[in-house]
Amino acid sequence: MVELFVKDIREGIAGTGVKAGLLKCAIDEHSLTPDVERILRAVGQTHVETRTPITVHTSAALQTGLIAQRILREEGVDLTKVVIGHCGDTTDLDYLREIADAGSLLGMDRFGIDVFLPFEDRVTTVAALARAGYADEMVLAHDASCYSDFYSESYKTALLPRWNYTHITDDVLPALREHGVDEAQITAMLVHNPARYFTGGQE
Repeated sequence: MVELFVKDIREGIAGTGVKAGLLKCAIDEHSLTPDVERILRAVGQTHVETRTPITVHTSAALQTGLIAQRILREEGVDLTKVVIGHCGDTTDLDYLREIADAGSLLGMDRFGIDVFLPFEDRVTTVAALARAGYADEMVLAHDASCYSDFYSESYKTALLPRWNYTHITDDVLPALREHGVDEAQITAMLVHNPARYFTGGQE
């Protein structure tokens, strides 16, 4: 797998010449199965060779982000180049601080999917972390897409009305400001932190 991943990064994906800009892997409810560990380690080894940043789909409820960090650390990964995804699905500040203190970015990245965690809880969690000095360790996103067969259109319309591309600018940022998050912190989460994450990758 490492050879294939490196080729996608350095030469391009499937002969297209389009080079991969990050590595994506996942560890979810079934936790560290043998296949999941194999892929995590291959992603880690690819990062060490290419310095390409990593993002990890995780289960915040089961705190699998800590497991992902452990495996990637064992492979020599620079954890500052890792986004632990879906951290915004929890209000457990101890868990989130542990991830951030180890160096990774917190992916507060499911704004609009209120069935996993209500909007107000997501906002207050980000605000609490910002007040505690963690604005430089968070990135904001919505995980929305043009098309998904995960939810039906009727389900999305009824239960996920804010799961769209403008939710962050229309709703999230005003709510964060109301909770005391300042413009420098917002700029860090939306501009400086993503820029820092992507610098130093394979040319």
